[in-house]
Amino acid sequence: MSSSYSYSESATFTVTHARHMAAKVATDLKRMQRFYGSPSDANIARYEAEVTEFLKAGYLGSVTYGFRRDENWIEPTLRYTARDLAGGFANDDDPGRVRANANVSGATFYSYLTYNSAWDRLTHTAKEAFESQLPLQRSGAPEPGITGYLSDDRIYSSGGRALNRASVRSY
Repeated sequence: MSSSYSYSESATFTVTHARHMAAKVATDLKRMQRFYGSPSDANIARYEAEVTEFLKAGYLGSVTYGFRRDENWIEPTLRYTARDLAGGFANDDDPGRVRANANVSGATFYSYLTYNSAWDRLTHTAKEAFESQLPLQRSGAPEPGITGYLSDDRIYSSGGRALNRASVRSY
């Protein structure tokens, strides 16, 4: 006599999953605000809503928040890169550990968002419709360079997707 067992699992990414991860981004930004005075509460709310929409729709490539001096990201800057776990597993770390006491004199707070390949496959009309309902209206700009290097330090995941967080570190 032989026995056979099978197991299948299905995960649907929902707005609840997107909000869970976006809330962790907002928590990181609140810590940055506490240490450095930026971004404002209103901007944190807009960034959180924007990340939620991009995650929910599946169009986020990466988004970077931080300080820029001479067209380069400096410490403290955080980059979040979206990825599909494709049935895999990732940690769901607690937010935080934004470095305090970095030198931000002469720097301004800035954010930069990139799209993924799913975005590239949309029609121009679909892109315009999606962008029109976002809380922020972004325009094209060159991506800043980095003074230092990126160090992977957190993963936020839910519903089969993840945001990998990397922090800019000085040499």
